[in-house]
Amino acid sequence: MAASRPPSRGGAKPTKVPQVSWREPRPAPLVLVSGPEEVCAERAIAGVRDYLRAEDPALEVSDVRADDYAPGTLLSLTSPSLFGEPRLVRVSGVEKCSDAFIQEAVSYLDNPQEGATVILRHTGASVRGKKLLDAVRAGTGGGIEIACPAIKRDGDRVDFAAGEFRTAKKRIAPAALRALVSAFADDLTELAAACQQLIGDVEGDISEEVVTKYYGGRVEVSAFVVADTAIAGRYGEALVALRHALSSGADPVPMVAAFAMKLRTMARVAGNREPSRQLAQRLGMKDWQVDRARRDLAGWNERSLGMAIQATARADGEVKGAARDPIFALERMVTVIATRRPFGEE
Repeated sequence: MAASRPPSRGGAKPTKVPQVSWREPRPAPLVLVSGPEEVCAERAIAGVRDYLRAEDPALEVSDVRADDYAPGTLLSLTSPSLFGEPRLVRVSGVEKCSDAFIQEAVSYLDNPQEGATVILRHTGASVRGKKLLDAVRAGTGGGIEIACPAIKRDGDRVDFAAGEFRTAKKRIAPAALRALVSAFADDLTELAAACQQLIGDVEGDISEEVVTKYYGGRVEVSAFVVADTAIAGRYGEALVALRHALSSGADPVPMVAAFAMKLRTMARVAGNREPSRQLAQRLGMKDWQVDRARRDLAGWNERSLGMAIQATARADGEVKGAARDPIFALERMVTVIATRRPFGEE
C-alpha cells in the first residue's frame, strides 16, 4: 500500500487509500479519479475498463451522472446480474453531485457489491462531495485514488510527453522532445495526440528532424495550428499561418496529414448525438477527441465537409508528387476548407 500523504495546508487529514499512477491504473471496488487534467483522467478510466475487460469480456459498463442522479441507480447497476457478469460503473460530475448521490454513495462504501467496480470522477473544481471524498480517502470501501493534477509547467509537459514514449517503448531524442513540447505548449490534448501520431507513424527512434518534418520548424505555427485556423473559417489567418509554417521549414506532406486527421475525426462524429463517452467508446476514440470534433463542426454541414475531405485527398496526392507546385496545392486546400466553397468560386 502506498504511503499516506502529508496533511495539506488546509489541515486535511492524511489519506489512507493507496495512490495509483494514472499511467498504471488498476481496478478496485472504488476508484477515485481526482484532479483537473482530463487527458490523464480519461486514460486512467479507460485503463481500468481495459483491465477488467481483459479479465472478462462480458464486463457490463454503465455510466452515471452524479449531478443528475436518480435515487437507487448505483445499487441497481452494481447488484449482481443473473449470470454474474462483472460490472463497471463510471460516475462523472462528482464535483457537482446531488445530495441523493452523496447519501447513497457514502452508504455504498460500507457495503460495496462483489464483482462491481465503481469509478468516481471528481475534477476538484469544487468542494462538493467532500464527505464522500473523505470517506474514500480514509480507506472506507477498499478503494484507491488516481490523482490527475493539472499539467501546466514546461517541466510537467516534458515529463508527460516523455512518459508517452516511454510507455510505448519508443526512443525520442532530448532535442526532439523539447521541440515537440514547445510546438504544443498551450494544449495538452494536442500534445498527447502528436505523441501518439509519432509513435504510430514513425519506425525507429524519433529525431529532431522527424519532429520538424511533422510539425514545422516554427514552434508557434504547427500543422495543427494551420488546420485549426482553416477549419474554424478564419481564411486570412489560415493563409498567413500556412506561409509562416512553410517559410520556417514545415513539410507539405505532414501538413496535409494534419488536415486529413482532423477532418476524418469530424466526419466520424458528425450527426451523432450519443453522449461523448459512449460515442468515443464505440468509435475507439477518446472522449476529448469527440468533444473537440464537435466544437470543430460548428458552421459545417454534410456538403461542405465532403468538399473539404475531397480537397484534402486531392492535395495529398499533389504534395506527394502528382503536381509540380505543392505550395499551390496547399493554398488551394486551405482556401476550400476555410471558405467552405469550391476553389475559385466567388
